[in-house]
Amino acid sequence: MAPTQWLRLLVALTLLSGLAAPSHGAGTSYIPRIEYLRTAPDSDLTALEALAADNWQRLEEQSPNFGYIRDTVWLRFPISSPATINLLAISYAQLDSVTFYLLENGHIANRVTTGDRVPFTDRPILHRYFLFPFDQSIASEYRILLRVSTQGAMQIPLRLWNAQAFFEHASAEDQLHAIYYGILITVIFFNLFIFSALREPVYLLYVLSTLSYLLLISSLNGTSFQLVWPDSPAIHNQMMLLSVPLAMLFTLLFSRSFLRLKSTGPTLDRLVVMTITLNAVVATTTFFVDYSTGSRLTVALAIPSCLLLTSLGPLQWAKGNPQASYYTLAWGALTLGSAITAANKYGLLPNHFVTIYGMQIGSALEAILLTLALAARLYQERQDKVEAREAELRAMAARRSAELKLMDHALHSPLTGLPNRSSFEMVLNDLMMRHPDQRYGVAIIHLNNLQSVTKTLGHRNCDQILELASKHYNAVIRELPGAMPVEQNDQRNFFLASLEPQTFAFIVDADATGSAPRAVLSSLDGIRNPIDYLGMQVPLEPRLGVAIFPEHGMDANTLIRRAVIAEGSAGERGIAYYQPARDSYSADRLTLVSELRQALANDGLALFMQPKQCLKTNRIVGLEALIRWPGRAQPIAADETINLAEQTGLIRPLTRWVLEQVLEMRSQLLDRGWPLSISVNVSPNNLREPDFPIFVQRLMHRYPNHQGSIIFEVTETSMMQDPANSLKALNSLNASGIPVSIDDFGSGYSSLSYIKQLPASEIKIDRSLVTELATEAEDRVIVQTTIEMCHSLGYRVVAEGVEDHGTADLLREMGCDMIQGYLLTPPLPFGELLEWLNQSNQPQDHRRLG
Repeated sequence: MAPTQWLRLLVALTLLSGLAAPSHGAGTSYIPRIEYLRTAPDSDLTALEALAADNWQRLEEQSPNFGYIRDTVWLRFPISSPATINLLAISYAQLDSVTFYLLENGHIANRVTTGDRVPFTDRPILHRYFLFPFDQSIASEYRILLRVSTQGAMQIPLRLWNAQAFFEHASAEDQLHAIYYGILITVIFFNLFIFSALREPVYLLYVLSTLSYLLLISSLNGTSFQLVWPDSPAIHNQMMLLSVPLAMLFTLLFSRSFLRLKSTGPTLDRLVVMTITLNAVVATTTFFVDYSTGSRLTVALAIPSCLLLTSLGPLQWAKGNPQASYYTLAWGALTLGSAITAANKYGLLPNHFVTIYGMQIGSALEAILLTLALAARLYQERQDKVEAREAELRAMAARRSAELKLMDHALHSPLTGLPNRSSFEMVLNDLMMRHPDQRYGVAIIHLNNLQSVTKTLGHRNCDQILELASKHYNAVIRELPGAMPVEQNDQRNFFLASLEPQTFAFIVDADATGSAPRAVLSSLDGIRNPIDYLGMQVPLEPRLGVAIFPEHGMDANTLIRRAVIAEGSAGERGIAYYQPARDSYSADRLTLVSELRQALANDGLALFMQPKQCLKTNRIVGLEALIRWPGRAQPIAADETINLAEQTGLIRPLTRWVLEQVLEMRSQLLDRGWPLSISVNVSPNNLREPDFPIFVQRLMHRYPNHQGSIIFEVTETSMMQDPANSLKALNSLNASGIPVSIDDFGSGYSSLSYIKQLPASEIKIDRSLVTELATEAEDRVIVQTTIEMCHSLGYRVVAEGVEDHGTADLLREMGCDMIQGYLLTPPLPFGELLEWLNQSNQPQDHRRLG
């Protein structure tokens, strides 16, 4: 298309935007103040009965737009300026039936019925919009009543006009529409000519796509009904239904061919083919369903189709498809315009210039940009051939240096150029051999977010990010006190080695590094910083694990292995040192795991109970079940037992054993007249088990007497490890009648907004805030504030670690509900607990718990 034609288009669009909200004098046109009434579609209400109805409502917006409804809509409004106003215009051509009543002094003076279900020639004025002329006299009062029914979108953009002013305005608008249609027709014939010369299907598909949009817009405007088939309203309505899926179908076919999705994006190609099939099915369905259903189907499918077309360009552009840039801009404009028009059809957006003419504006911009895109496509094909020849020359040069690169790759990472694992182990072993009295630290940097980055940006972008990360980390380690070079010569100065694509390693003088803690923290912050790539801040979430020679190993392989084990426990701090006690892969640890499994299978574990006392009544109102492992020569702390079970997967059978034991114990308590609740600590690993809620529900079904008396305790910090799944599991358990208690509250960071979502009824204040409550004023302020906040949120409050009467009295004054700790008794075996309860002067069989 010639540049002058594009200029004419831009001028036309500018004029059209100026006509969208015309500025007329007060006596030329105006939108009246409208009242509306909705009746059932099968209602036979007469005009006088409708006027007499008492449920008329004031229309808040200027332009009536009810979306897709089946009701019949009545509108009424007065007429002012009788000397100038003599025409009602409804500027929407897709209404099945419109009945116009002119009321003079409350009586029907004129009645006209029309719509797009009757021949065009039956309209009072032959125009693509619905126009109703009328006469007025000064001596009378006039109002207009409209009855509108349609199976399509119920939008009635009406305005009262002076007839002469309307036709002047409509003439200018029709001329602009004619220019727009002319531009599309020119584009169609231009690309049809190119297709006839090159015989490339992409140009024919573009012709069909543009032609279908021309049909769609002319049908929406009523132009095709007026000019092509004025005596065939059935054909007009059927073409209106067909135009949307046909436009989407040919547009998708063109996009698939233009972007070469079959080779550049197989997954997207399958999605596009599926959407093409759906549009073809909907197009066929329009012949067999009523207009309302067909209209809803076509518009509903057009929205995701437009979104798919919009996303194809950016996705292919991100993959480096050279033709996707023009496509993105072109179809972005068209899709946005189509989506706005579709939303307007559904009544989601009001009537104004952008919503009414969105598709015209978008398709005009699309015609400009895609014509440029097709031209760029021809140029790109020629450019690809040139680049292919240049690639052959580069390949010849690459073969000459292949032998040198192979030698280099034997000792270096081909991606980052860093020394590889073999080089690192040789350097480390040499250092330990030459200086056996010196302490060395072997540090592992593992990029925990690399897999997510790869899935998001692709392997090629990820490789470039790894190159940037290796340079950044190497520069940071170089400045670290005690850093030892892995390779240093005139060409290279590496302090970092690449063990795997996502794992780096370096060596430090442990004594020199340990004497400069601030420099270590600064370097750690530098390693944690995201990598700047193409303007994006890419988080790699590096974690560090450290093993020390000679404490943790005497050879490179052992030190690297144990540094990797330490990295696995780095957590939020980002760095961890190897700890033999937490090494689940050590021989001692494996033996301990075997013993724990055997103890679990042979009832070698035990549950101790610690009471909870209500501060208001001084009654024992509940118990907490605590795991113990008796009978060992070397006692194992409860926390270590739980950690071991979590690390090895034994937490699943362990928790199930605890729950069954607790239910049996509570049954014995009930038999002895002690209806106490029992709290059980639940691991976040249990909450991530898909079948855990089902197991608990079945177990509680076997013990209906314990409903609501078995409380699950979860720590606030563990919940934050996987908040979404934990919340889902707890909601499921709560629905089954399992109360929840938040344990160790205040011991770490948590999100109060998240905790508020938990189905919890109880908060347990951590013992670290309670132990020194009597001597530390700050702790008292914190505990008082916590109690008041929890009460305001509807939680009961339990204080852990209460060991003296002074602390208990302070908590009672602060309004704390319950206490737990050595003041009452240390955790007791079940038999001793029963004796303690009998000797504690507690009333038995109390049903109302504090």
